[in-house]
Amino acid sequence: MRITSIVARYLLGLTFTVFGLNGFLNFIHQPPPANPLALQFLVAVSASHFAAFFFALQVLGGLLLLSGYFVPLALTVLAAELYNILAFHLTLAPASIPLALVASVLWVLVFVQYRQSFKGIFTAKPATQP
Repeated sequence: MRITSIVARYLLGLTFTVFGLNGFLNFIHQPPPANPLALQFLVAVSASHFAAFFFALQVLGGLLLLSGYFVPLALTVLAAELYNILAFHLTLAPASIPLALVASVLWVLVFVQYRQSFKGIFTAKPATQP
């Protein structure tokens, strides 16, 4: 399972790094979405430069996964990114959901290896500092 997690970490890191950089450099050209609401959403997000925050976090999370440092932080950041990606594809562009599902499966495979780092967040009443 350890080798699977390492391969998943590299694949997920590479995916988010490439697609995050693509948001800034636009080297992978994609056709506009067929759904007019999806197109409206993407135009609004990119025209307001709001998307730059998403792309920056994708690059940051991807590079952290590739480096192997701060992997739990990268998983936390990318969980929020994956949520937004899945929500977009489920509601506005269902035809293009397979890549989002593959990224989600890769995220889970990496998470399983680092789950001990997250055990404190599942405590109902965590201890506080005096």
